[in-house]
Amino acid sequence: MKEPKYVVIEGPIGVGKTSLVKLLSRELNGRLVLERAEDNPFLKEFYKDPKRFAFQTQIFFLLSRYRQLQELSQMDLFERTTITDYFFPKDRIFASINLEASELSLYQQLYSLLNPHIPTPDLVVYLQADTDVLMDRVRHRGLDYEKPLTFDYLDALNQAYNDFFFQYTDSPLLVVQTSEIDFVNRRADLDDLLHQIKQMKKGTQYYVPRK
Repeated sequence: MKEPKYVVIEGPIGVGKTSLVKLLSRELNGRLVLERAEDNPFLKEFYKDPKRFAFQTQIFFLLSRYRQLQELSQMDLFERTTITDYFFPKDRIFASINLEASELSLYQQLYSLLNPHIPTPDLVVYLQADTDVLMDRVRHRGLDYEKPLTFDYLDALNQAYNDFFFQYTDSPLLVVQTSEIDFVNRRADLDDLLHQIKQMKKGTQYYVPRK
């Protein structure tokens, strides 16, 4: 596979997407594009009362992600490596567990209109971790709006991510089990992961680091 120019790092809440994207952008001298989750005015209320605020939260995310990725597609996307901590289809993963059936139907119609205008990544790196590891990482980073996050919700989200990527074929996919590694504080772990990314070929590959 030729050197990827548009690289996406994905995974459930707390898995380390943003930390890895920041590291990779420095290592690969790439453009850094971060999701601005804190800009969603409904997010704090969603965590407090999911049923009441799920639809507003989801639609805001859908449209804001669309606008940001549209801006990205108009840049010199193929002239410089661009690394993001999310991609557009993630929105459907959250919608599938957050919305009621009637809301999801309306959401899917809107998603179908927007999705064809979004660029497809050259490489997706899917970070996995056990739910208890995710929960520990979420608690450790201590974001106020995430304090109401429950283990059951995070576990359902984790399973939804696994189900989604089990069927994902739109881009080359590197699946990385992160429960036993620390690419932020251990240079060897980051170097190993960089090696896996650089030697990535077509299709789906799995990387399970040794303890």
